[in-house]
Amino acid sequence: MTVLALAFGSSLAAAADETDDSAARAEAKTTIVSLGITDHKVDEKELMRRMLLPTPSFNSPGVAYGWVAHAKKGDRVELHLTLDGESLMHSVNEITEDDTDVLIQAGKTGVPAGGWPKGQYTAKVTVTRGGETVVEQETDPVPFK
Repeated sequence: MTVLALAFGSSLAAAADETDDSAARAEAKTTIVSLGITDHKVDEKELMRRMLLPTPSFNSPGVAYGWVAHAKKGDRVELHLTLDGESLMHSVNEITEDDTDVLIQAGKTGVPAGGWPKGQYTAKVTVTRGGETVVEQETDPVPFK
């Protein structure tokens, strides 16, 4: 069983904002582009298709993902996979460059022994800047059936 705690930046801004004007991009608001829970690791190409992703089941992998556009240098992007409001797994990415887009993931790419516990699962992403929350979002609760 593999525990997944990935965080990586890329040029995801193209999907959220196709402008080439660096001044406009510098002023772009930090935004959560996509947030969810699925049964596999995702990549930016899959998220750009904006298709409905499968919900994990009790006997499948479970991966929370968050795509944040226009994070600033010094921001902290944190993602939690929660069960009934309690964090099961999380991933943190400290941003090192301005206007960075981040795809962050946390979860398991294998199935926990005995399957996932019953309950309501959510993905929650928080971006903090200078100790203040800039943006935060949580998915609606879903059971892993």
